[in-house]
Amino acid sequence: MKIRSVAFLLATVVSADIQYFQYERPIVGIPSEPSQTCLALDATIYAHSRPLLSDLRLYRDGKETPYAIRVAAPATAAANIAALNLGERNGHVVFDAAMPQGSYDDVELNLAAHDFIATVEVFGSQSQTGDVQTKIGPFTIFDFTREKLGRSTIVHLPESDFLYLHFRIDGPLKPEDVSGLSLSRTAKTNLPYVTVAETSQVTQKNHETLIEFSLPANVPVDRVQFVAQAEPVNFSRNVTVIVTQQKTGQNGQRAESEPSTSYGSILRLHSTRNGHRIDEEHLSVDPPVTAIGDPTKWLVKVDNGDDPPLSFQSVRLQMLERTLCFDATPGANYTLYYGDPALSAPRYDYATLFTPDEKAARATFDSEKNNPDYKSRPDTRSFTERHPALLWIALVLVVVLLGGIALRSATHVSTE
Repeated sequence: MKIRSVAFLLATVVSADIQYFQYERPIVGIPSEPSQTCLALDATIYAHSRPLLSDLRLYRDGKETPYAIRVAAPATAAANIAALNLGERNGHVVFDAAMPQGSYDDVELNLAAHDFIATVEVFGSQSQTGDVQTKIGPFTIFDFTREKLGRSTIVHLPESDFLYLHFRIDGPLKPEDVSGLSLSRTAKTNLPYVTVAETSQVTQKNHETLIEFSLPANVPVDRVQFVAQAEPVNFSRNVTVIVTQQKTGQNGQRAESEPSTSYGSILRLHSTRNGHRIDEEHLSVDPPVTAIGDPTKWLVKVDNGDDPPLSFQSVRLQMLERTLCFDATPGANYTLYYGDPALSAPRYDYATLFTPDEKAARATFDSEKNNPDYKSRPDTRSFTERHPALLWIALVLVVVLLGGIALRSATHVSTE
């Protein structure tokens, strides 16, 4: 039985063939020397390929070539880190923190206090006693909840690898306001994003600014980015993001799914308070988690409260950069093909063993084209699968025929 099952699965595997791909994207900028080469995937490729890019195939001079897809890693928050030796010294709140091994940068202080501005001095050392400390620098933290100008308790450290950090806070805070800190690990450089949709069209309704988008199926979104006008200089607004999927039923009619919702806020503050210079901008929010595979409608709502509505140069839906990488041969012609719904994801040793090269060459995709050799795959389904209605008609005829025979037999018996 197992042998038969395996044989059946092997028989149903569909092979890639250039003539069955609907779209093609030639690759330009192949390096002059052999090297690992990477290209950024765009929204068009996602919209015209299968979910999770399972039908992408790369060809070199007409021959399939292995590749790997790499996703820019987002920041990940570590578990809460306890405040050690928390207390007060010379009118300052002081505490230590044992940091995980490896590099880190932004550190967020978990504080219960509101409506304050304070200076945080941070020192680093390789031992808890801190006999030899390195001053990392003073930082400003604040909470302007009463003024509706937001809050920032993030200390923007340069990339560091100290095993212990030592904090001294000068401001209207008490030891009981400190519950620890959270660590955010990020890449060494800013994460690259690709814009998948952008608009400057907004609608004002009551106290809200509304922005709408429609996205084709399969396009991922990792953040909503706002590009605000120069005025007002300072603002803090709550944001709601609502996403509904446009599902297609068996009868071909569209129906909307239950909406998915996420909440966030945007902030811009450039000011000097009590001798402290504050420059904070957080102009993006996270989208809700949605399934891949259906077109989506997006509604972004900015709550202006009783303030004048914000003006935006644009609002963007963005995805983390996904790059397709392969080992390029100089002088060869490479083309990416996609748009074959019969294909499943390829399995390459190259992708399994892939190691990214920090010095990888960058190439680009030419514009999308319809494959001139494209034709639909032949329908390999059985006759009954292709014509299920005929099967039901045959069953009804059989039932009617059997019923007629049974009725005739019953009548013949009664006459005897």
